Amino acid sequence: MWQQRGGAPAWVGALVLISGIWGCGPMSSESSSGGGGDVDVSAMGTGYPVLFVTQVPIPSDFTNVVSTFGNHQGHIASAPRGGDLWIRYPTGRLRNLTKIAGYGNPGLQGDNSIAVREPCVHWSGGKAVFSMVVGAPGQYENHPYRWQLYEVDGLDEEDTPVITKIANQPAQYNNTSPTYASDDRILFTSDRPRNGASHLYPQLDEYEEQPTNTGIWSLDPESGALTILNHAPSGAFSPRIDSYGRVIFTRWDHLERDQQADDDHVNPQFGTFNWSSEAANSVPTNSNAEVFPEPRDFWIGYVNDHPNYAGELHGYAPYLNGNNINHFFPWQMNQDGTEEETLNHIGRHELHSYILGNRNDDSTIESFLGTTSYTTNNNTITNMFQIREDPRRFGTYYGIDAPEFLSHAAGQVIRLHGALGASPDDMTVDYVTHRDTSNVDSTPSEQHSGLYRNPLPLTNGKVVVVHTNETRADENIGSNSQPRSRYAFRLKFLVRDGGTSVAGLALTSGIDKSVQYWSPNELTTYNGELWELDPVEVVARTPPSSPEPVLAAPEQSVLDDENVTPNQLSAYLRSRNAALIISRNVTRRDRNDRQQPFNLRIAGTSTVTTGSPGHVYPVSHMQLFQGDQLRSLTFGSSDVAPGRRVIAQPMHEAGLENPPAPGGPESSVKLGDDGSMAAIVPARRALTWQLTDPGGEGIVRERYWLTFQPGEIRTCVACHGLSSADQSNDPAPTNPPEALRELLQYLKAQGSL
Repeated sequence: MWQQRGGAPAWVGALVLISGIWGCGPMSSESSSGGGGDVDVSAMGTGYPVLFVTQVPIPSDFTNVVSTFGNHQGHIASAPRGGDLWIRYPTGRLRNLTKIAGYGNPGLQGDNSIAVREPCVHWSGGKAVFSMVVGAPGQYENHPYRWQLYEVDGLDEEDTPVITKIANQPAQYNNTSPTYASDDRILFTSDRPRNGASHLYPQLDEYEEQPTNTGIWSLDPESGALTILNHAPSGAFSPRIDSYGRVIFTRWDHLERDQQADDDHVNPQFGTFNWSSEAANSVPTNSNAEVFPEPRDFWIGYVNDHPNYAGELHGYAPYLNGNNINHFFPWQMNQDGTEEETLNHIGRHELHSYILGNRNDDSTIESFLGTTSYTTNNNTITNMFQIREDPRRFGTYYGIDAPEFLSHAAGQVIRLHGALGASPDDMTVDYVTHRDTSNVDSTPSEQHSGLYRNPLPLTNGKVVVVHTNETRADENIGSNSQPRSRYAFRLKFLVRDGGTSVAGLALTSGIDKSVQYWSPNELTTYNGELWELDPVEVVARTPPSSPEPVLAAPEQSVLDDENVTPNQLSAYLRSRNAALIISRNVTRRDRNDRQQPFNLRIAGTSTVTTGSPGHVYPVSHMQLFQGDQLRSLTFGSSDVAPGRRVIAQPMHEAGLENPPAPGGPESSVKLGDDGSMAAIVPARRALTWQLTDPGGEGIVRERYWLTFQPGEIRTCVACHGLSSADQSNDPAPTNPPEALRELLQYLKAQGSL
């Protein structure tokens, strides 16, 4: 419940208290309404207070604080100063917490000016952590302002709030989206390089090669212990702890070859090249080669349309259709970074409406055209941003399906049912607002009720959203010196309207401010209503236990046979900064996935799994790739642009003791005769892989990056984990993996175990 440290406010007696609740999300310094009119607070009770932030509107939508990606940057163009951290009490009373605590100002923005984002309330309900950037440039100044983590204490109505900077955080980097772990560590996203090497800063995303965060980090403010929990080559966003103790977040999945390099092959303009390594003394090379995954469909199409193309083919193969993947999906991991995967292993087959088959020379390989007879969900989505669990229905998650550009990550309110242990085949999506609200529209239907952000299900059953009535793409309808957005993002309740929900009453009557800031060469002026963003309920919750990985019986039986304990094996792996990944039978694939070869045989054996008559592909090795920051750009000049993009390279991290794989491609392990696979891999670095045939040709390619933690022992029962059954409609394999036995015997022979 809402915690008191003094006399109870007048509104407490009217509250209906709900036990066992989880949830972390969203003028003058004190006001009953906050703006230019009266608010009917009797019709808009929130039960508990709501924290939120204000933001000076930004008409552009590319890599700024309200964009889908690249939203972590602290410079003035990405986050105009002038916003604040506010709290709204159930009576309707508003308090500007940052102003009372001495931060921020109207008028000309300077050294004490701020932008604020993404508060998260502590389990006690008595304090909150948030991100804030302090300071604004003078004319012609270009300081490297950074988002940093702060904590506010004193949230009761009569308290004087105190704001403290979080100790021991990475001071030279942008730290955003904080959340409290169950043990009071702070988890957050940061653009700190994966290994702390400043010459790799910033990491560039896999799409536009714009700066991105590097993933989710863990900080113990008292000890200063700082670790990266997942290395995300294109960024991770908005982590929160759910009722099961899982870290739930949005991740951008874009495991494609570099589109800027493809353009350079056709019309040199970006100057893409690879460094010789990630080392500080690495040197530029004359190559922009890539080895994984298969080429993009742009490149396949270009070569097909230019049969006399004289350049290198760059991985072209006539039987390939080309690879495209670009979406923002719900992900989960444990609070120590182990067991990273999409939410309950849900994937494109359960959420998307189309997936292109990757080959054109095999009629059994199909393009996915919608839900299959095995999946329950009929409401497809493209993305899922700003995820929040419903505190009244554990395992139900609200989010936003929004376009990548144009709308500031605002779109349709959706709801995904994904309780712990639910099969992806049974997970469903509800369209909360009308499907038309999932995109911008200049000629909207009557059902298009505007665009939505930051859904917040409350403990009293109501839902708060950030909403604008505008349906068109945003643009600057003012001028460079006086920009004006089409959008008026305001906190509102969702209300039912027929079969869907729409925005209802506003929680405030608007918060106005007049600010000027140098951008940095031109003085920019804004006078008007601020955006209201990032609401979160101020309520006490019991911290959930963090899930503990348990080694399954088939793998445990192999360790028992070899007289190796899980603790002994994990200790060895930690000493090598490594993890162990295991699969029981890589010939087994989820029955929904027919977009890559699925009739598979372990070469030279009788271990085979088929899903239909047709060609059976022999596989013999698993080739592993690590994400190295090697790609840079020059844009045709002699100067190298800051930062590097991650590209896949054959796994080469030192100290990995895998058995020899005779005849296999570089950085591969041999598959067991029973279809199993075991490999020691680098920890805290993005990894991916492919199954290859005896000639080293890729047959089945992984479509995601995954990160493992030191000492982690991770098992996947099959190559594409089964939602319910494999391509032969058989359940998950239970064989003790022989490849694991061979690996343990090899390590013992080397004296490592």
